[in-house]
Amino acid sequence: MEIRVLRADEFDLYLELAQYAFQIEMTEEQTNDARGRFKPEHVTGAFEDGNLAAMLTIIPLDIYLQGAKVQMGGVAGVSSWPEKRRQGCVGKLIAHALEQMRSSGQTVSMLAPFSFSFYRKYGWEMAFEHKKYTIATSFLPPRIDTGGRVERRDNDRELVAEIYEAYASRYNGTLSRSAEWWTTSVYRRKKGSTAVYFGADNRPSGYAIYKVQDRKLTIHELVYLDEEARRALWTFFANHDSMIDETVVTAPADDDLPFLLPNPRIGQEMVPYFMARIVDVEQLVNMYRFAEGVRGHFTLRLTDSYAPWNEGVWRFTADGSGGAALELERGADPVSPETESETAATLEHYDHDNELTCGIETLSAILFGFKRPLELVRAGRLNGSLDSAELLEKLIPRRSTYLLDFF
Repeated sequence: MEIRVLRADEFDLYLELAQYAFQIEMTEEQTNDARGRFKPEHVTGAFEDGNLAAMLTIIPLDIYLQGAKVQMGGVAGVSSWPEKRRQGCVGKLIAHALEQMRSSGQTVSMLAPFSFSFYRKYGWEMAFEHKKYTIATSFLPPRIDTGGRVERRDNDRELVAEIYEAYASRYNGTLSRSAEWWTTSVYRRKKGSTAVYFGADNRPSGYAIYKVQDRKLTIHELVYLDEEARRALWTFFANHDSMIDETVVTAPADDDLPFLLPNPRIGQEMVPYFMARIVDVEQLVNMYRFAEGVRGHFTLRLTDSYAPWNEGVWRFTADGSGGAALELERGADPVSPETESETAATLEHYDHDNELTCGIETLSAILFGFKRPLELVRAGRLNGSLDSAELLEKLIPRRSTYLLDFF
């Protein structure tokens, strides 16, 4: 089996497999559009006897993690021909993709799973969910006068992008969007209008991308920097009352809209969304922003079958300034009789009483902020020293995950 990046002249192979695997049939116009946007350097294929057996796409993106930008490999389009499935082809492709992401400096990866259990065995873990509200018009938030104004700004991407970035940095896992991403993904997927709120000081502090059709208001994005902007945008939507019967909107998992409503009995659904994975644990910990004023160390015994550079026994040390270091004490390679005594001497300084044990998927959920360490101790996913788990609990700042995009 040969695993390599696709060439520019292999678009037809790519399209044939994509259409079969995802059960789509493109028109000639759609095909020409896809051909123009095809980036073969982002697509890795597994070839057998010169034929494309499986493929996946790695999209280079930046996300916010604890307020800082981190390079992320967005995995998409994982597919294989049915006669090549359950033969280990996709597993080899994913292992190769992890090596590619690591060499490209992408310390984490995210994907939208067709099956959560399928990707868990490769080290990804659920890290994103959001609320979906369905609100009858009579249940919409009450109108208020904020002293500002809402303007429709359908073609002012730079203005909207500035508000978005300030909002996105408050969450973990949210994309830092490039100008190209706004054009090729956001506005391509989210058709409709854009409304921007300006406060009394003329400062823009919120926006919404939305669509009204068939007496239904769909809010694709509701982004605000303060409560005034949120209430003003909801007042703007309430003014559509003669045009709509219901409103559908997604919100962060920790959103408190029902609490603020006069009647909170609206439709609410918690929707599991994306998964995340640490690609290079040493690099991620070294750049991660931990809580300041917390010092300490513990031993971390980490398992990772598909990224062996992560697997082993690590010494984690927090310096109190928000930084930390992860040093490998013992790798994943088995110890031979010839080196056993040498390894034992190396491990003499281990503080086994302070050891924590988990898989890469559990640590991914922790460092993305989706689950708390002590919560995972109770669930049996993080094992070992309770004191060390409590130290890790103090070190991880509380910041929710949220993702407004899809890839």
